[in-house]
Amino acid sequence: MLKTLNNAVGSKTSAVLRSNSLCNSRQQVCRLLSSSPAVDYLAVHVFVSVKPGTEETFKEASLANARASAKEEGVARFDVVQQMDDPTKFVLVEVYKNGEAPAKHKETDHYNTWRETVADMMAEPRSAIKYRNLFPVTEDGWDYGDSKLE
Repeated sequence: MLKTLNNAVGSKTSAVLRSNSLCNSRQQVCRLLSSSPAVDYLAVHVFVSVKPGTEETFKEASLANARASAKEEGVARFDVVQQMDDPTKFVLVEVYKNGEAPAKHKETDHYNTWRETVADMMAEPRSAIKYRNLFPVTEDGWDYGDSKLE
């Protein structure tokens, strides 16, 4: 790790970190080198299989939901991805800023509209897996900025 750190920030910085015994984890180093506060985000991957012939309608509804979701205070990121070799398979990658944000997201009008719109498109019940985010470790790494979400 010190070799990688040395390459990334220079020998003087890594020497200071090493001498101060502050270089005991990647997250600590990233926090020290960033002006953005460290974060402990929750990532949820929602796996969806839709009925053949509903892919485009599902995609449109999911993109509308994602655009609105990305604007929620508790949402760091909301991605919609489609499997390349099976267009009936999607993954919603939802990254939340805290543990309460998923429940708040499910209370929004756009989520409820999405859920009702896509309910009959499901080939099987959707499933989800929760993950602890490891990188990026700062808020800046998740910031959409002022870009138009398209």
